[in-house]
Amino acid sequence: MGQVLFRNGRLFDGEGSELLEGHEVLTEGSVIKEVSDKPITAEGAEVLDLGGRTLMPGLIDAHFHAMAADPDFAKMEAMPRSLLAQHARQLLEAALARGFTSLRDAGGADYGLALAIKAGLIKGPRLFYSGRALTQTGGHADFRALEDHSAFCFCGQGSHVFGVIADGVPAVRQAAREELRKGATQIKIMASGGVASPSDPIWNLQYSEEEIRAIVWEAASWRTYVMAHAYTPEAISRCVQFGVRSIEHANLIDEPTAALCAAEGAYVVPTLVTYDALHRFGPELGLPAVSQEKLKEVRAAGLTSLELLKAAGVRMGFGTDLLGAMQAHQSEEFTIRAEVLSPAEVLRSATSVNAAMMNAEGELGVVAPGALADLLVVDGDPLADLGVLGDQGAHIPVIMKDGDFVKREGL
Repeated sequence: MGQVLFRNGRLFDGEGSELLEGHEVLTEGSVIKEVSDKPITAEGAEVLDLGGRTLMPGLIDAHFHAMAADPDFAKMEAMPRSLLAQHARQLLEAALARGFTSLRDAGGADYGLALAIKAGLIKGPRLFYSGRALTQTGGHADFRALEDHSAFCFCGQGSHVFGVIADGVPAVRQAAREELRKGATQIKIMASGGVASPSDPIWNLQYSEEEIRAIVWEAASWRTYVMAHAYTPEAISRCVQFGVRSIEHANLIDEPTAALCAAEGAYVVPTLVTYDALHRFGPELGLPAVSQEKLKEVRAAGLTSLELLKAAGVRMGFGTDLLGAMQAHQSEEFTIRAEVLSPAEVLRSATSVNAAMMNAEGELGVVAPGALADLLVVDGDPLADLGVLGDQGAHIPVIMKDGDFVKREGL
């Protein structure tokens, strides 16, 4: 791609709280070359007259599951990986069509999917993948049925797509090193009980201090970080104190724990839309009864967690954690958060905040010189109505990723 000049629009740059009038943006190849409040001269550039529409960075979902074909993880673990990959292709391409140009996969995706996207075999978002999540025996990524024999080795069971059981410091070191060897951009651990797993109550604490610190060290040795599934104050505070950078979900967080996250510079990624979707559609889509019961507690606390995190000044990322067909509701996370947060706060979480959390500050999530040319043109003003980011991308006539038009309608 050569040069493209965007003019006659309003700009949300990913960092501010207002739309900027009279700004022009020039891309060259895969990057943004210039952003100016004065007319840009670029002979030979293709000019897009936005007609007053909004130009903004591509969206980032920091808690996605590309391989999540079904709400029942045990069922998915028994599927052939080739079948799951075909589901993943559809889910990734649909996410890009909604304006999500980057995704952080929280367990299941691997280098194969990332390479398929780079090769153009999948028309999907840029993928930051964790590989398999690390879990202790009986942890949140241990999807064996309760009646399974304890001597049956998980490492040889099914497709073992989403998690790997590792107990003890030597085992977690090896498991982390294995995912990092295969190119994982961060390591995911399970640090508390969860909704989707059969054997662990929400309040269950998972992994010892020594195990978590060992995993954090291994990630740091590769100049990356650990993200941790954690719901309760105790689970969250342990992770933050042991060096975890990104806390996922955190529905049951309390005021002191939110203050600790802020003081330690940890990020928190709420995923409220998944609980709403599981409540509405989970039973008919096959969510197991044990998971439906556990869902009630965490769903009820969702909006309160946003209030506590905002009051404490915690940096909140944007994630969705949706499974299977429920990923169609990905953009509803925007409007759910708007019940507590301002539209600018919500948009920053899905752009510049996520980019900083994912070690891509200045590269993604902003419209600025030197950043990658991941851009959306939106009909309307997302700072006045976050709903313009919904409806499966119907109000996003232009999607650019790496300087190439993924979608271009009417301009």
